Amino acid sequence: MANIMICNLQKIVLYETKARFYVIGSNNTEDIFRVLKIDRTEPCDLHISDDKLEYSRSEVQNLLRTLEVGNRPKQQGQKGTAGLARTVSAFGILGFVSFLEGHYIILITKRRRVAVIGGHTIYKIEDSSMVYIPNDACVAAKVPHPDEARYVRNFQNVDLSSNFYFSYSYDLTNTLQHNLTPVIGVPSGTKEPHGPQVYRPQPMMKFVWNAFLWSHACKNVHPDWVTYIIHGFIGQANVCTFGRSIYIALIARRSNQFAGTRFLKRGANSEGYVANEVETEQIVHDASLTHFKRGHYTSFVQVRGSVPGMWSQDISNMVPKPPINLDMADPYARLAGGHFNQLLGRYGSPVIVINLVKKREKRKREAILSEELESAIKYLNQFLPPRHSIRYIELDMARFTKNPKLNVINRLDAIADMVVKQTGLFLSGPHIEPSLPVRPQARCVYPNADDCFTFIKQMGTARTNCVDCLDRTNTAQFVIGKYALGHQLFCLGVVDSTTLKFDTDAVRMLEDLYEDMGDTLALQYGGSQLVHSIRTYRKVSPWTSHSRDIKQTLSRYYSNTFSDADKQSALNLFLGVFRPHLKGPSLWDLPTDYYLHHSEAAGQIINRPSYTQWFDIRNIQSLPLPFNELEKSLSQQDQSAILQSTPPAECIDPYFDYYRPAELTSLQELFCSNMPHSVRDFMPKTAQNFSPFSVRVSQSKTKEELLSTDQKAAARVTAERLVTAGSPKTSSDLPSSSEGTSSTDEELSEPRSVANIGGKSRKQEIYMEDLFPTTKEVYGVAIQNPERQDISIYQRFVSVDLNSRSSCPDVHSVSGRVKRCMKRATRLIPNSVFSLDSSYEVTPPTLSRSSRAIYEAFVLKGMVGAQPVFCKDQDIYRKFVKYKSM
Repeated sequence: MANIMICNLQKIVLYETKARFYVIGSNNTEDIFRVLKIDRTEPCDLHISDDKLEYSRSEVQNLLRTLEVGNRPKQQGQKGTAGLARTVSAFGILGFVSFLEGHYIILITKRRRVAVIGGHTIYKIEDSSMVYIPNDACVAAKVPHPDEARYVRNFQNVDLSSNFYFSYSYDLTNTLQHNLTPVIGVPSGTKEPHGPQVYRPQPMMKFVWNAFLWSHACKNVHPDWVTYIIHGFIGQANVCTFGRSIYIALIARRSNQFAGTRFLKRGANSEGYVANEVETEQIVHDASLTHFKRGHYTSFVQVRGSVPGMWSQDISNMVPKPPINLDMADPYARLAGGHFNQLLGRYGSPVIVINLVKKREKRKREAILSEELESAIKYLNQFLPPRHSIRYIELDMARFTKNPKLNVINRLDAIADMVVKQTGLFLSGPHIEPSLPVRPQARCVYPNADDCFTFIKQMGTARTNCVDCLDRTNTAQFVIGKYALGHQLFCLGVVDSTTLKFDTDAVRMLEDLYEDMGDTLALQYGGSQLVHSIRTYRKVSPWTSHSRDIKQTLSRYYSNTFSDADKQSALNLFLGVFRPHLKGPSLWDLPTDYYLHHSEAAGQIINRPSYTQWFDIRNIQSLPLPFNELEKSLSQQDQSAILQSTPPAECIDPYFDYYRPAELTSLQELFCSNMPHSVRDFMPKTAQNFSPFSVRVSQSKTKEELLSTDQKAAARVTAERLVTAGSPKTSSDLPSSSEGTSSTDEELSEPRSVANIGGKSRKQEIYMEDLFPTTKEVYGVAIQNPERQDISIYQRFVSVDLNSRSSCPDVHSVSGRVKRCMKRATRLIPNSVFSLDSSYEVTPPTLSRSSRAIYEAFVLKGMVGAQPVFCKDQDIYRKFVKYKSM
């Protein structure tokens, strides 16, 4: 079987001459080089020359030396005496772009590590550079177009340093399950004479955000030059379980189809691509083994996206909640069918739709979308096999949240249990036991693997949506991810139960990851962070969070009103949805971009599916497995993707890439040392239990959570009555057992200050000990009066300073008298060479004659000079020089 890796160039240097750009690329070890030549004499067209050969270090140095000599000016004193100039250093090429004049090359100039998966490093783009290719002579000979600079500014409005990610050796556009799925069509165990086969997989172009930038140049260059990036969010944390590191990675891939801002991109386009579609993958693996194909890996994938239909919201008159309009009737659910056909082909069955939109409203608004989605799924399910039908679950999350008697988290837990049991998890590695029943089609045979190796696929996915697919969707995905995390850790042998409780270090880390992901996706789509966080729906957020919610609401309103149009124009230009032409209209003159995202509106002819066979027959035949993975084979046109790794070093070396032995680094600077850590960042300093799966709450809070709702209410009423009343309260004022509460101190630990203690009734005063827990409850140690022996030791300690002061009459006088017995007990005997050695005064000691002579000789050397050298010393120096010259 071929090794599935991507062989990219990691270090790039751009050299400049008057006629060409020379791009020198090398791998991380800088022993394999490639050269790219870009013509600068053409003002408009892009000419790239790549010989697709590998060079050694000495060959590249000779090439650069030849170019420098050959491009020197013939006349001395001419400007620009250097024939070859080094322009910029980079870590990758993002592509090439042109507007109305010449082309630009876009380079990655800064990067930062954000995750490690099986030795493969994932980077975030921190900075980029955009270099104009034509030389000064071409620019001077041509009148610049007045709109060129404006297009450049619009293009640069897409901040590449904001949540764009790439990897040299890991395919970020596909899931871990797809990347580890063996390639069919390559004989297993075969080796060519020159080395093992390396297969370069095809990326999922739906999640490649610089596909347009490489569309013209990708065919002319070696694949090592091409660096694909994704947009969304990537975060990773380390759950340390008694020294065993378990990495949790969260990857959110945003689709580049029908991409845009909140109110400008709603529903779906004519090809079935929905707005704000994000694929979320939760990867949990054992970091103690970094081998990619023999390690212990688990993953769970879920999707979010707008309601598939032709609907929009009128924002001409901005109001907090614009009305929802159905722009086109779709009785045969063509748009929804195209979307679900994509989901079946990528994830298999079942596809579980979790609709969180409001169902009952005084005036129909969100309910319109619920009715449209439900009717579309009912129509589509008529033509699917019953065992592969689309599952539909609806939950009015807003109503559950507002009702104090309903618990939305418990309801989502029940949905998560059903989802994970039906779709399963992806498991890969030796000695991994699944925690759920496995369908026969999910268990696969991995080539060249022993009997103990487990390879189980996830079949199907959960598709969650609300109106914006931001706040409510993020909370629902977190609850499903929390439930899946319990099963993932159980399969890895970390925990003995699949149930994880809230307020544990592991769940708090996962909650932070989902909060960061939700805030990032909300900024990208809605213009602000999450308005309602996960803790808001858990009903544990502090009252200060209300001001944050108001702030985020105003920020989202401002962004939707004033900046969404510019963001949408920048995305259309960056993704190639709009391509400038000299004779065409300008981007800013378009009244709408509707026809850019809807091929039917642009006049393009598309093949409409049948009203009954709305799906691709190949997708249905491969169910419940996804067609994309079932047909992961090498056809005749894909044979060029097989490379011969002549030395194996051309592929990524995980050890060298991780530790970087050629660079001077420290352990504190390694990425895994700075990764969020459960012990360092989440475990309380006073924790007695070091497990990241233990609940971190105080004892009083734990007792309070054990009380039922009626008991809490009765205890609260009793406490208020005792505080406000003026007369002493006794145990008769407490509610009786018939009222649903108990009057024992063990069950009602919170109002213990107003109960009878020691047979004596207290008055209405409340003391500090009544409001705060005791030191015994918090630290496990009670404060007691010191014993007589401890007091005597302390008195002796205090008398040390008193005696030292009394022995120095010239120092501050000490008031008070010290007992004679205490003076004898604390007599100090100086052990120093100084006659007087205290914190107030020091008397220097006397020196011997020999020491004084050595010091005087040292001073005389500085005044007079060095003394004559002895013959013995001269011989030693001659031998030293003789051996050094040899």
